[in-house]
Amino acid sequence: MSEKLTYTPLRPAATRSGPLRLQATSMAVTAGALTFWVLYMIGLDGLPESLRPPSAPNDSMAKDDLCLTPACVHAASEILYNLSPDYKNLDPCSDFEELVCGGWRDRHDLRSDQGDAFTGTIMAENSQLLLRHILEAPYPKSAASDSADEGNFKKMKSAYDACLDEDAIKASGIEPLKHTIDELGKMFPHDSGKPLKNAISFLHKYGITPLVSAGTGADDRDPDTVVISISPPWTFGLPSKERYEDEKLVEKYRNVTVEVLELLYPHADKTWFPKVTDLEKKLAAASPSTEEREDVTKTYNPLKLEDAAALAPLADLVGLVHDLAPADFAADRVIVTSPEYLKSLSAILSETPAIVLFNYFVWKTVQSLAFSVEADEVKPYKRFVNELSGKEPDSAPERWRRCVGHVDDGLGWLLSRFFVEKAFSADAKDFGDTIIKDIKSEFTNKLKATEWMDDETTEKAINKVHNIIQKIGYPTSSPDITNATELYAYYNSVNVSASDFFGNGLSVRAFDTAREWAALGKPVDRNEWGMSVPTVNAYYNPPGNEIVFPAGIMQFPVFDVEAPAYMSYGAFGSVAGHELSHAFDSTGRHYDENGNFTDWWTEDTVKAFKKRTECFVSQYANYTIEGPDGKPLHVNGRLTLGENIADAGGLSASFQAWQRRAKETPNKNLPGLEHFTHEQLFFVTYSNWWCGKSRKDTAVNRIYTDPHAPKWARILGTMANSREFRESFQCKVKEPTQKKFLADFCYRNIVRHYHSFICANSSTLDSQKTVKMHLMYTLDEAGNRLYTLKKVTDDAKVTKSAHPARFSPDDKWSRQRVTLKRRFGLLLTQQKDKEHAA
Repeated sequence: MSEKLTYTPLRPAATRSGPLRLQATSMAVTAGALTFWVLYMIGLDGLPESLRPPSAPNDSMAKDDLCLTPACVHAASEILYNLSPDYKNLDPCSDFEELVCGGWRDRHDLRSDQGDAFTGTIMAENSQLLLRHILEAPYPKSAASDSADEGNFKKMKSAYDACLDEDAIKASGIEPLKHTIDELGKMFPHDSGKPLKNAISFLHKYGITPLVSAGTGADDRDPDTVVISISPPWTFGLPSKERYEDEKLVEKYRNVTVEVLELLYPHADKTWFPKVTDLEKKLAAASPSTEEREDVTKTYNPLKLEDAAALAPLADLVGLVHDLAPADFAADRVIVTSPEYLKSLSAILSETPAIVLFNYFVWKTVQSLAFSVEADEVKPYKRFVNELSGKEPDSAPERWRRCVGHVDDGLGWLLSRFFVEKAFSADAKDFGDTIIKDIKSEFTNKLKATEWMDDETTEKAINKVHNIIQKIGYPTSSPDITNATELYAYYNSVNVSASDFFGNGLSVRAFDTAREWAALGKPVDRNEWGMSVPTVNAYYNPPGNEIVFPAGIMQFPVFDVEAPAYMSYGAFGSVAGHELSHAFDSTGRHYDENGNFTDWWTEDTVKAFKKRTECFVSQYANYTIEGPDGKPLHVNGRLTLGENIADAGGLSASFQAWQRRAKETPNKNLPGLEHFTHEQLFFVTYSNWWCGKSRKDTAVNRIYTDPHAPKWARILGTMANSREFRESFQCKVKEPTQKKFLADFCYRNIVRHYHSFICANSSTLDSQKTVKMHLMYTLDEAGNRLYTLKKVTDDAKVTKSAHPARFSPDDKWSRQRVTLKRRFGLLLTQQKDKEHAA
């Protein structure tokens, strides 16, 4: 299936003239005509009681309060398109996700190269289209132009043009990759038992981490100091540790590995090739569990460098750090995230023949760089990666999409400078600041009213809120993207050629690694950002106690200065509240107002917190999808705990913040949506952000690898836990689900709504032994949902998962996961659809 996703035109977040504005206005007028046709055709008859206005007539729906600007008409048409065609007959209290997203699924098909998509995907692709226009146009000269700015544009465009030149890439074939492997061969000790330092250092230079992942970042105990960290690789080859237990999948993976190695080395001794997968499987088994990786109390293990190296002598960590660190830096201390892994690694290396280890290093290099070449030798691997996500084997995104992503990954701040000029305004930045300040104020109010947190902890928590740094739109330091000269100097060491796509990629990888390690011996630069400006994402960084919102996520339909405020507060405001909530979730609570990793909560407060979070674990563990074997595969309620807490807290805080603001500045109504109150539209716009669809294989992989619940569960679960939602829609049961759990109430979730039947018949949630009815989502090849009601008589099995890793362990984002430690994004694994994800 090759249909493209429907595009919403990218409209700047504030009024201004120009071609983009005219295009948006034209589209909005067209949408407006349809909106009024819909308005004429629909009425209130037949609507569920919860969708009817609270009174008839409703004075708040006066004609003078109707917003008919192009922005409002555009916003209204977007919501109406997203609503289920049958929304008038659906009860929001029992199936809100279908009500708000049914239309979205009907009008969005997955391309053959996509494993899944949601509203954020459409936003990212709209931004990609704008970036394509920038990259394919001549340099935009202006009065403010200078030679540095023109040089930056030329470097950026050269990288894009090299990527687009498929003829040259195909003509080069496998040779660039083989040359890199040949260089690796010169570094590798072919006698068993000799240190691997040179080979490991060579690969680390290009972000390839076959045995360990060494990086730098803020010290959790001293967040102004840069420290070295030694970790297991974030992924190994298959999407998660658990997938190595699937014998059929492992055998298929082994065959692909052997086929690629045979094509690379047709005259080599092939008997060793299958053992590469055996080695990889052992390494994956030795790696820590997801909960261990996500638990900072377990991953913060400071050791002397010599002591860490003694855990795995053959890895020669002392030599590795010496090679990567600046020559004048004396490394004596590292943070080892998993000492047990290093011990296991030592044993594995001691029993692995050198030829197997070398072939494994070759395989990791192939996996990391396969998508930088066009050659028959790597086609089996590319096909396997696609099939692993349920995509068509030979599918690939349009070349320009890949190339825009390539430039964003490698020269993101250069691209950001031109993106901001086209798609972000001072008014948008000011509005974003206002929303976040309102939500921070609401958090303070909520903390003051919290009963389970004692006074001492409450005071410290309020100080933490006041100390949270908010970064909005784009960086003005480290680097300042508005300063062309500073940007030119920032990327000065990156060599870019318009005729060497593969070489450009290696140059960027080496630059990223060198810059990361050059931070040693210097104070942490708290002005740095972890995401480029066009990124449709956001994050909270515990050691920095900061929340960051790139301009990419502050776009329609999530954010719009010109639309009624309940839309931006409902979508973007909830994102902001989500990130703020991370400061107090299961991980953020370990960091104080200055970003120090310390126990600043009292023992009584910790006990009360843990008691309340267990209900989230149980609730989300009862959401299921169809597993590979056709049986229910449960969401990992503990893996997704921090994100689920953040969703619930962020939504509530943003709703209260919007209501306070609306008392000062009343919002207008949207045409065609008069049967919804403003409060209801707040929750509609929040949920529209999570509308999406997925292929079955991709959905399964996400259960194992994603710290976020499936998007439909993020709607249903968050609404179930929101008193404000249930009151706004006049639901018969006003109490949120979590209060029912905490009161040890035998609570029967409406099956169509919550996808499970839960009845806690004992005093502790952990001892639930009940019959459960699961309404499972199953997905057809197009990603459409099919419902199956199944009875499960055994205890709910919580799936254990590997560390979240949407992409390969060696791409830029995975390296940022190491460098920018403990940063929790809203959609960490949804950022981009890189086809080289395994």
